[in-house]
Amino acid sequence: MKKTMGIVALSTAALLTLSACGGGASGGGSEGDAESAELTYAIWDKAQAPVVEELVADFTAENPGITVNVEVTPYNQYFTKLQTQASSGTAPDIFWMNGPNFQLYASNGQLTPLDELPNAADIDPANYPQALNDLYTFEGSRYGVPKDFDTVGFWYNKAIFDQAGMDYPTEDWTGEEFTTTAKAISDTLGDEGIFGTAWDTDGQASWYNTVPQAGGWVISEDSTTSGYDDPKTIEGLDFIAQTMANGSSPTIEQLTDTAGSQWFASGKAAMMYSPSYMVPAFMDSEFKDQIDVAPLPEGEQAANVTHGLANVVSADSENKAAASRFLAFLGSEEAAQAWAESGAVIPAFNGSQDAWTESNPQWNLQVFLDAAEYSVSYPISKNTAEWNALETEILSGLWAGNKTAEEAGAELAAAMNESLSKE
Repeated sequence: MKKTMGIVALSTAALLTLSACGGGASGGGSEGDAESAELTYAIWDKAQAPVVEELVADFTAENPGITVNVEVTPYNQYFTKLQTQASSGTAPDIFWMNGPNFQLYASNGQLTPLDELPNAADIDPANYPQALNDLYTFEGSRYGVPKDFDTVGFWYNKAIFDQAGMDYPTEDWTGEEFTTTAKAISDTLGDEGIFGTAWDTDGQASWYNTVPQAGGWVISEDSTTSGYDDPKTIEGLDFIAQTMANGSSPTIEQLTDTAGSQWFASGKAAMMYSPSYMVPAFMDSEFKDQIDVAPLPEGEQAANVTHGLANVVSADSENKAAASRFLAFLGSEEAAQAWAESGAVIPAFNGSQDAWTESNPQWNLQVFLDAAEYSVSYPISKNTAEWNALETEILSGLWAGNKTAEEAGAELAAAMNESLSKE
């Protein structure tokens, strides 16, 4: 169900192949027949497939001459497969795209600009948050129709808080209250294998929030400079590292074996930062009736990383007329309503989000919508994958306690700046 977490790194050779086969901004595809075509639509989340199939059925009922075949590939294989398809000119007609990979595909001519599609007039950018329109814009051209977005909430298990004799988190909780409570719960219930908190050790669910909360930054606005050696950034990294060091959280070894979200969903962690896309997973937890969600604890400032997926059309599609018709449908209010009622994701179409919060009224899901007001953009560049791999490699030493936050931050900034200089 993870949409942005692990980013598949592309080798230099693969990048060259991708670029060589790109063939310009609109590739070698043709418009084809708008009334009769067979399309392939690629997604990566099996849990969302039922809603996708429902939407396909609705679309084909209105467009009986167009067949849409849904292709589901697990996320950890999705971009590797897409890379191979794009290199050979056989990419799906329409496919999911995320921010970290977008600029790579757009800059190599693998995506069709929206204004070059036959149904461009049916896709109004005013229907979506401007931040998402901006995320999928490259060198002045829009390429993606926003599908959904996510922010991060602070999930907690009320039964564990009761068992430990602790007060529930409030809307004005601070980072200090979080760390103090996490340590107290671990000290009280540690013999039962329960921790105060647990982390999903990827940026979106952890330090991409604690860093801006501390006043730090990951990458400059022009995507040329790393902020990992900034003292405030280091403070945000250390916030997480200290919870692992003092026993408030499972160790990095334990979190590698079992993700933080699994610790929480199985009743073995009292609280955690977790994005809105985890709602379906927590719906399946046996502890779903004793959990709730609150705003993230504030640091020096309120901050919350946001990201969202988009649907894009391959530059090499031979069926762009039919594909753009389906793309417009996927970006419609009707499609957004289906997503909202499913509870799976927060739909990007403006005005449709309330139905999502109502899909699970037992939880305070409004906090995810409110978080958009003080959100920060997910950090990306042309080759995000390369420095994402550096983050994983270098920060693992910090989480394990083998490096200080200052050492890890300085090392990561130097390596990331070298990577960025090659873009």
